Amino acid sequence: MTTILVTGGTGTLGRLVTERLRADGHEVRVLSRHTQPYAVDLRKGGAGLDAAVAGVETVVHCASTPKGGDEEAARNLIAAARRAGVGHLVYISIVGVDRVPLAYYRTKFAVERLVDESGLGWTTLRTTQFHDLLVTLCASLGRLPVLAVPAGVADQPIEVAEVAERLVELALGAPAGRVPDLAGPEVHGLDSVARAWLRATGRRRPVVRVPLFGRAYRAFREGGHLAPDRALGKVTFEEYLARRFGADNKR
Repeated sequence: MTTILVTGGTGTLGRLVTERLRADGHEVRVLSRHTQPYAVDLRKGGAGLDAAVAGVETVVHCASTPKGGDEEAARNLIAAARRAGVGHLVYISIVGVDRVPLAYYRTKFAVERLVDESGLGWTTLRTTQFHDLLVTLCASLGRLPVLAVPAGVADQPIEVAEVAERLVELALGAPAGRVPDLAGPEVHGLDSVARAWLRATGRRRPVVRVPLFGRAYRAFREGGHLAPDRALGKVTFEEYLARRFGADNKR
């Protein structure tokens, strides 16, 4: 069986990728900053990173943070993978990183280019945002008496387990370059998302659509982060809410 390294293997996506690969009988190494025996800060690299990739055939790079450092982490990972003779680097990115001028998206797009130019066999998959990210957003906005959402912005959330399944499929295949995007089954306005979350959690808040300004907001309004022609996900946002919160009992 294949030896595979999953960076960010304790995160929302990486944990599921790890579980599926192990269930299929593959040897999986989990790399994260605090998980032994491969506790490595990718932004620093070093001997621990070289040990983590030694003998590895495929790396699935799920580690990422909006707090910064993704490019440094990717450079260190790519250099270590080259030294170790890794045959396949799989990277998870976001739909719209080349269209939405948001700082984190720009960083993800820069990492895509690093992977492309790495000299390694590579595969990059872009997906829309995960369901749980929208729940986190709603929970943050819902702390106030009024739940304010950006006016005119929609989202197309996808079930993280479906993304994990696709990443596993790609990791076990040959390097394929940038593969077609993967998006959730439905496009929802953020006001609709907010109301669904309120119903699911039994909260009461007026939802207000607030117009914003700037290039990033305009790109989101224009749907630069959506992929309606790649709506291959199966689990809807409402189904996710029902499973997580028992939404059907709170309507």
